[in-house]
Amino acid sequence: MTATFEATLPRPAPVVAPPARLVLKTDGTSRGLLDGAWWPRSRDLLRELPALTDALGPVWGRITRIAVNPEHWPVIPRKVPVSGHVVKVGWFTPEIDPHKLLLLSYGTGRWDLLVIPPETGSESAGRLMAAASDYDAPPLTASALIAADRARRAVSTAVRPLDPDEAWEYEGGACTTSAAVPATEVTSAA
Repeated sequence: MTATFEATLPRPAPVVAPPARLVLKTDGTSRGLLDGAWWPRSRDLLRELPALTDALGPVWGRITRIAVNPEHWPVIPRKVPVSGHVVKVGWFTPEIDPHKLLLLSYGTGRWDLLVIPPETGSESAGRLMAAASDYDAPPLTASALIAADRARRAVSTAVRPLDPDEAWEYEGGACTTSAAVPATEVTSAA
């Protein structure tokens, strides 16, 4: 009689996804166009949505459906397994802003989140999250918030000399050197 023994391999620890980078509006009288902002770490919905739904479950209830615009998502899975259930994912091109995620929960409603592109820097992401969750901010669409932030970055990083017309305006209409009066040589009499 022979006995074979199989070596027991250590069981790998389950991979825990990092928490969702998320900010939500608090309860208030007016929800506006957005209910908060989400900053995913990648464009992989299958990997990113479980952390998002886990974070939203205690606050908004069980998320059952999610809708996105496919412009910024290379693959859109039809179903995503999350903690104890499956979330159905759909996509709609003209109906949903490309920078927005629509979440539905039975019995508790609908929520719209600004989706901050994963490659966004932390400073811009912070500004966008604050703007999307601010009740006193002007009601802007998700794409309008992204465009405003990009314009702000472009203005702050643009370093170029002013052309003569711009210099004229910024200096109150007075050039540093006047072309109308020729420079004269000053001599001192000794």
